[in-house]
Amino acid sequence: MPTVHLIIKGRVQGVFFRATAKDVADETGVVGWVKNTKEGHVEIMASGKEEALQKFIAWCKIGPQKAIVNDVATRRVEEKKFKNFQIVRG
Repeated sequence: MPTVHLIIKGRVQGVFFRATAKDVADETGVVGWVKNTKEGHVEIMASGKEEALQKFIAWCKIGPQKAIVNDVATRRVEEKKFKNFQIVRG
């Protein structure tokens, strides 16, 4: 399955971005992880069927209700295997 690495910038911390991303990933069948960065961004590594990934990326460009997404840097990376979608803390 294709894998993408995302960096989401804007007001994306403290607005339930990670929790909602997990919900959306679970709904679309995307697996991987999401975490906050020290710089105040959200970082995601996601694998899934192409259509599911595109839906997930489209959601990331909007985010949850209180988020303000200014930029989503997306790059394809070597395929990675994940069992589920996890929130990485710390």
